[in-house]
Amino acid sequence: MYEGKTVVAVILARGGSKRLPGKNILTLGEKPLVAWSIEAGVQSRYVDAVYVSSDDDTVLEIAADYGAGRVKRPAYLASDTATSFDAVAHILDRVGVPYDYVLLLQPTSPLRRASHVDGAIEQLFQCRADAVVSVCETEHSPLWSHTLPESGCMETFVKNIQAAERSQDLPTYYRLNGAIYICKRDRLLQEKRFLIANNIVAYRMPREVSVDIDDALDFQFAAFLLQHSVTT
Repeated sequence: MYEGKTVVAVILARGGSKRLPGKNILTLGEKPLVAWSIEAGVQSRYVDAVYVSSDDDTVLEIAADYGAGRVKRPAYLASDTATSFDAVAHILDRVGVPYDYVLLLQPTSPLRRASHVDGAIEQLFQCRADAVVSVCETEHSPLWSHTLPESGCMETFVKNIQAAERSQDLPTYYRLNGAIYICKRDRLLQEKRFLIANNIVAYRMPREVSVDIDDALDFQFAAFLLQHSVTT
């Protein structure tokens, strides 16, 4: 709870993953991947409850072990075509408590900590915003990027970056890092997305805690960062 307003954290963790099978239960730093996000919610000073939604019984058992509530997700909400909003709405309906704010913690962002969650919630209220979404600096400036034709001709590409040759002269660009999404419950249910149309602000996070695990290489990189204490 923050300034009298309640916050519920939801974690969507399907059992299946095409690029990295069993992703959410793989061991990262001596605990299952999904456990990292559960702990970030449970250890937050402001989160009132944490719920894990999954179609996988092993994931739900892990959720209970780490202090989260469990919501069994029906098959139609665990398909590749199901949206995150539909799964979140299902949790809110099952829980039944009208929390003021909904916090989405994706299990693929294990390096995000409770301190980041607290910082994002504090920023939400300090800015009097309806939503906060976490971002980090881009690894490379998009001004050094362009599409390529089938022929591989670089003429258009070169023209696009001629005005941006010195990296130190380029503006700082940010990208969504997938770690934290917070939205006022009423706005979320109305617009059916966390990226609402207005009154939304960014919460900046360091790149070293912004790993979003999609495949085996991402997983190995997260393990490397943890092993070498880069994220502390």
